[in-house]
Formats: sequence, structure tokens, C-alpha cells
Amino acid sequence: MLWASAGAVALAFLIVLELTARRHGLRGPLSTQAREFVLAPKSGALLYTSLAMTMTVLTWRQRFLAAGVAVGIDLVFFAVRFSLDPGPLGPRLMPGNGALWVLVGCGVLALTRRTGPERILLLKGVGLGLLLVAARKTGDTWLLITSKTRPMVLDQYVATADHALGDPSWLAGRLLRATGPVGSTVLDVVYGQLAVAAVLVSLYQLRRVAAERSFPTHYLVRTFLVIGLLGPGIYMIYPVVGPVYAYGPDGGAWALADLWPNTPPVPGTPLPMPFDGITPRNCMPSLHTAWALAIFIHTRKGPRALRFFGTFWLVATLGATLGFGYHYGADIIAGVVFTLTIEAGLRAAARGWDRRAGLLVAHGTAVFAALLLAYRFLPVEMAARPWLFGPLMLLATGSVIAGYVLVTRAWDREAAAGAGRVPGPRDGSGADQVLAMSTKRE
Repeated sequence: MLWASAGAVALAFLIVLELTARRHGLRGPLSTQAREFVLAPKSGALLYTSLAMTMTVLTWRQRFLAAGVAVGIDLVFFAVRFSLDPGPLGPRLMPGNGALWVLVGCGVLALTRRTGPERILLLKGVGLGLLLVAARKTGDTWLLITSKTRPMVLDQYVATADHALGDPSWLAGRLLRATGPVGSTVLDVVYGQLAVAAVLVSLYQLRRVAAERSFPTHYLVRTFLVIGLLGPGIYMIYPVVGPVYAYGPDGGAWALADLWPNTPPVPGTPLPMPFDGITPRNCMPSLHTAWALAIFIHTRKGPRALRFFGTFWLVATLGATLGFGYHYGADIIAGVVFTLTIEAGLRAAARGWDRRAGLLVAHGTAVFAALLLAYRFLPVEMAARPWLFGPLMLLATGSVIAGYVLVTRAWDREAAAGAGRVPGPRDGSGADQVLAMSTKRE
């Protein structure tokens, strides 16, 4: 019933988003995805990644069969496109149709040929894969809607408040330029392949699903989807395009000036500013930071290589978001609080709510709301008194991190006591490492 209700809500949300997009002359997520059953997909890697997530519920024999069928269908589509489409070679060779057909086929197979727990498990796997596809299409559509429905952006407010942190995006931009093409290339790959990193971690977490015939109570995909669901809604409330657009060359004629990353803007009286109808208003909070932090947290239980991978991805993502001028430091702080609050809520829902969980989620929500309100209504005061507001912003963020550390460590001790053993350094959710990383950044 829970999965059926979640599916019904998701479908209703997609229909509403489709109608909203059509009203603005855009294709919605449903029509965009439907085209990829036949036309060359734009997200072939994502479709095969989603199929890989569904394969976690299959046996090895079934996985090889599903992958073979998907590749075979793609080869047929390649042949048809070569015979009918005289266009460029690249789009004709884009894979993904086969993965989408196999995903839907697994759903049909679950409904027609499976019963009982096996049907439920396979439907959960299919739902997981389709949710990833729908999340990507929904996100793309939502970003386009933000650019069409929010003509005014609040970058001047965030940039002014960011003086309290020392304008970290301007500093990171200059440091990244000093590293030359190597640093930029590495960070660009990390920034663009966030979904791949998340899937690698998720596949590790779900590696035993086929054998145990059940999903873990909490894993990375759940956090990713909730972040992706809630974050874009905040974009509509707090539209921001980022320093490289509002104060840099990527903004073109809409930019206030070409200042980034050499010259931080002089604090003044901030005002909403008009911006083009193309650039997404997707800065506040930084969801790249949110997702990278979620990857970091969920790699803490893995082997050393996986823990190193999660740490590297978080640090590199922070460098990319600031160094490329996509976010202000204020966005990063908001993203950290946003993620830890969501992660705490999801962990509490998986293990059972208690008073500590309620207080932690309430505290994180209050700090997040206070940060956004301060950026909007106190930016001039924040810029004028960086010695006061800078430490306050870091302390507020640190209080959420510390609360997360204390509560999750207590949960881990209780779980270990219930299992009759003492938790080791690799147990838990990575709370100690989150605190250590935050202290290092501060």
C-alpha cells in the first residue's frame, strides 16, 4: 500500500508538472520520456544506470538476460536510424531505448508472471529505476520552469550576505584558474558525473538485495530523491542564478558587471534584478553540495576505497561549485544544513521516530529557514559586520552537524547494543567524519 500510494502521488505530480510545462510552451517530463521509447534518447547513460538499479533485484542469470535484450534492442534502433536518418552520427548512436524497453518489460513481467513477495520485490526494483529516470526528467523540466516563471533573481542579496564569509566563490575561482587546465578538467568531470557516483554507491548498498529478497531500510537513493523533490521547490521561493552569471561573463548582457572571479562586488543596497528566461534559478540551496554530502555520509560504512571515494567526491564537488562560480558560499552552507536535516528525518523514519529525532529535524529546519531569511532581509548588516555574522553562520551550521553527530551516534550505539556488540569505527552513518570535514572547512 505504501509503494502504491507513493507511485500514485508521483504520477499525479508528474501530470501536474506536464500540464504546467505545456502552459509555458515546454515539453513536460512525461512527453519527453515517452519520446525516448522510439527517438534517440538524450539520457542514454541514465537509462542504463536506472536499469542497473532495477537489476539489483534480479539473479545473475536474469541480469545477463536483461542486459543482452537491452543491447539487442539498441542495436536494432541503431540500424533503423542509420537507414532512415541522414543526420549526424552522434545522435544516431545514442543508446538507451533498449534499457527503457527492458525496464517497462520488467514491470509488465512483474504484473503478469509474478505473484506474492516476488512480484512486490520486482515492482520495487522497477519503481526504483523508473524513479531515477523520472527524477532526471522532472528536474530538467522544473529548472526550465524556474527560468520562465521567476524573471527576477535575488543574487544581489546573496552576494551581499556572502561578504560575511569572505566571498569564497571569488577566492575559489582564482585558485582554480591558478591550477590550469588539469584542475578544471578534473573538477568538471566530478561536477558533471554526480549521478554516476551516486549509482556506484547505491549499487554497493543494494548488492545483497537479490540474495536477501528485500531492500535495506535506508539507502542513498532515498536521500537523493527527497533532496531532488524538495530542493527545486525552494528555487521557486528563492531564485538565484549564481556569481558566474550575475557577476561574470556567462551572464552576458544580463550580468551586473564582469567581476567574477577577480573583483568581489562592493556591498550596497541589494535589489531584485531581472535575468534572462533561459538560465535556471537553481542556486539556493546548492543541491550539488547536498547530493555530494549525501554520498559522503553513505560511504562511511563501506570499505576504505569507498570511503576515500566519498571524501574525494565531496571535496571536489565543493571546489567545483565555488571554483566554477556556480554557487556562493551562502548556498553551500544552506545545502549542508538542508542535507543533514533530510538525512536525519529519513533515518528516523527507517528506525522509528523518537524525541531526539524530532528535535534534530526541527532544529535543522529552523536553522535552514533562519539562514534564508537572513540572506533576504539582513544582507547589508551581514556585510557590514562580517566578524559577527560570519562566525554565526558557521556556528549555526555547526550546531546542526553536531546535533546530527550526537543523535546518530546514539542510534548506532543502541543498534549495536541490540545486536549484542560494540560499534566499531566503521559503524554508523559517518557522523564523526561529517563533523571532522566540517571543522576542516571552517
